[in-house]
Amino acid sequence: MAVSSQETVIGRITSVYGVKGWVKVFSYTDPIEGILNYPNWTLVQDGKRVPVQLEQGRRHGPGIVVQLKGVSDREVARGYCGADIVVPTDVMPELPAGEYYWHQLEGLVVETVEGECLGKVHHLIETGSNDVLVVHATVDAIDQRERLIPYLPDQVVREIDLASGKMVVDWDPEF
Repeated sequence: MAVSSQETVIGRITSVYGVKGWVKVFSYTDPIEGILNYPNWTLVQDGKRVPVQLEQGRRHGPGIVVQLKGVSDREVARGYCGADIVVPTDVMPELPAGEYYWHQLEGLVVETVEGECLGKVHHLIETGSNDVLVVHATVDAIDQRERLIPYLPDQVVREIDLASGKMVVDWDPEF
């Protein structure tokens, strides 16, 4: 997928909805309606990038349905199914100190408080009770294990330094 470091994926078009060109969207924002706050999207699918504008959208059951500007035909809308919805990171709201977007944590080098490298944050998983960091080993890691580390600031996650690209965790490497 051709997404730059100045962009983030905020959702995915999953299927068509009705006969007038609407589509169902799986939103990665919290709350899920937050995706409707971004009127200009880039759809990324099979290496192609298509800029689109949000005409209208609303909550529908557990998900979101939207109509894209200029799309009023079900078959045209079907062509967008499976596309990731991307926005520039600079249009996202500033977070309070100590809070981070997932895309900011992905790629950070993870070290223990003792200085042992465990790898890099590959992605995060939402579990309900707390988010979980999925850390993949790197060549500098102490071993080649994948680790699942709970994202618990001040308990497990002791320090995050976006400028240096590092996260320090209080975590037993044997776990």
